[in-house]
Amino acid sequence: MKAIVTVVGLDRVGIIGELCTVLAGMQINIVDISQTVMRDFFTMIMLVDTGRANKTLDEISAVLHEKEEEMNLSIRIQREDIFHAMHRI
Repeated sequence: MKAIVTVVGLDRVGIIGELCTVLAGMQINIVDISQTVMRDFFTMIMLVDTGRANKTLDEISAVLHEKEEEMNLSIRIQREDIFHAMHRI
């Protein structure tokens, strides 16, 4: 299953590295990634493949919630089909 991960917060060194390490630890493949820094604000969106993940989507979400608290970021994950449905005009 494909999912969308969004990350927003104040920019600092290591954000992408830390999150990629967490995702790799759950056997989640990053299919595509886009990030930018606007002034001091870091924004990133990733398309990930959870097909071989060693956790359910709810468990992945819980792990990312712990990381968002630890890293002082906003991190969200949702299924790709739901993301598309929510953003369809």
